[in-house]
Amino acid sequence: MTLVLVFTTVFVVSWWLTGRLCDPASRFYLLDHPNERSLHERPTPRTGGLAVLTSAALGLELSAMTNPGNQVIGLNGQEVWILGAAAVLAGVSFCDDRWGLSPLIRFGVHASAAMAVVFGAGLRLPAVWLPVVGETEWGWATMPITLLFLIWMTNLYNFMDGMDGFAGGMTMLGFAFLAFFGWHAGHPFMFVTASVLSTGAAGFLHHNFPPARIFMGDVGSVPIGFLSGALALLGMQEHIFDLWVPLVLFSPFVVDATITLVRRLAQKQKIWEAHRSHYYQRLVLAGWGHKRTVLVEYGLMLLCGALALLYQAGDELQRTAVLAVVSAVYLALIVGVQFLERKLSL
Repeated sequence: MTLVLVFTTVFVVSWWLTGRLCDPASRFYLLDHPNERSLHERPTPRTGGLAVLTSAALGLELSAMTNPGNQVIGLNGQEVWILGAAAVLAGVSFCDDRWGLSPLIRFGVHASAAMAVVFGAGLRLPAVWLPVVGETEWGWATMPITLLFLIWMTNLYNFMDGMDGFAGGMTMLGFAFLAFFGWHAGHPFMFVTASVLSTGAAGFLHHNFPPARIFMGDVGSVPIGFLSGALALLGMQEHIFDLWVPLVLFSPFVVDATITLVRRLAQKQKIWEAHRSHYYQRLVLAGWGHKRTVLVEYGLMLLCGALALLYQAGDELQRTAVLAVVSAVYLALIVGVQFLERKLSL
């Protein structure tokens, strides 16, 4: 009952703060002006992530205060490293939203946060299970691949924060499933941290759902993306799940961002520049609009959450089948987007 009150408080505070950030009188009122690469058509505030993170931080503190025997935050070194790195990312990302920082500075901070988790918290990617092959060790590449995994999770969330309600919905649903895994495994930090992020995103989403009154901004998407990767590593180290569970959970972002990045690299485009070539952007431009596209994406997120649960509960054969279904779903979606684009061009 105490945690229910905490999570309710997080939701209400996030909803209220987001509303305040929409007000031009707010000290943190920063506008995102549309350009030829944007999907929005009017200047929109872009600091909604402050409400999500502030309410989530309040929720963590309230959880620690009301459950002193349940060491959720503050005494575990790994937790301090994870949350401290996320706080630094939030501060630097707000500066980027406010004044603009060079890609080199942003990447350096992202890499430093990843190193804090790898060297400070001591988190590493464990062996990965592959269908038919079985458990496969990373060997000497464990550390660099873990760093790349964290940096990529940090950035892909930012890349995918380009449509009304999208990043907020992924945070609400993706972290809700992470919270379930943490609860089921009896891991209080995973459960509470993912829960407050999910409920904070729900409060924000009230103002962010199409047509959005406010965006999450880098101040929200960057640290939240980082936390999705850090909590995934923590869950793997604590044997709560293996790598495929968080990858399937966040696959609506992982698959779209990864395929788009590879395609843009192959075309020798500047990957740090804004663009409109993600699959979700292409759906909007193909005439689906923000609301229809984001509702379909929510359905995809729920499906991926259910598949992650099935994967976790299954044996090797069932897990192989789940991964095959996930692959088939995304292949069908890719073909479907291309079909819609061809139909529009006729």
